[in-house]
Amino acid sequence: MDVTGRLDGRVAVVTGAGQGVGEGIARRFASHGAHVVVAARRASTGEPVAASIVDDGGSALCIETDVTDPVSVDECVAATVSRFGALHVMVHNAFSGGIRHRLEDADLDVHWEAMSRTAVWGSLHCAQAAYPHLVAAGTHGRLILLTSPSGVEGSANIPLYSPVKAAQRAMAKSLAREWGHHGITVNCIAPVAGSPALVRAFERDPSLQRAIEARTPLGRVGDITDDIGSVAAFLAGDDAGYVTGQTIVCDGGSFLGL
Repeated sequence: MDVTGRLDGRVAVVTGAGQGVGEGIARRFASHGAHVVVAARRASTGEPVAASIVDDGGSALCIETDVTDPVSVDECVAATVSRFGALHVMVHNAFSGGIRHRLEDADLDVHWEAMSRTAVWGSLHCAQAAYPHLVAAGTHGRLILLTSPSGVEGSANIPLYSPVKAAQRAMAKSLAREWGHHGITVNCIAPVAGSPALVRAFERDPSLQRAIEARTPLGRVGDITDDIGSVAAFLAGDDAGYVTGQTIVCDGGSFLGL
């Protein structure tokens, strides 16, 4: 692992880090010298990621965390601070409930509940639990929420997914105003990346990958570590100390109108 030192000594919790974008962010943070907590709903997915980071020379541990349960999130943060002595960066990436549900076909009690509990309530739980520690971190305090270009533009066939992602953007803007006097920054990343769900979709329908790549000026789907993880590391570091309330769309140019 090429530790560059951008986040040397910082402590970060990344939810949903057992796979996909969360894993990519955790790996990039560790490569920059951060102590990383791989917060995963199931230890069976998070522990291999944490172990791999350690094997590569980084600092990480897995804490089983259910972001829909505020007690679980509180316990994760408490365990993090107990182990590493501080919390500087909270990244909320965890999401469940699927994406593609046409409104007329959606079971609102199931699909909306799952999406809103992980994306919206999960963001609130993470923000509340992290807040006193981010205040203590002062100008190193960071809250980063993973949203989506669909939360900015809206997309057909995902009328439940788009509004929960838009809610995260609104939350970030509000908290950026509310917490700014502490020196804490709050931002969103809206990625298009090769998550496990997207890879499975490509396997089912190879034409989908070709279509996405064709409409993307850079001609490819983002890498979870090199592309998305690097943007997260920028926001977590000192170079982004004057950036707050923003959504960085990291999509290779797919949504140039945003």
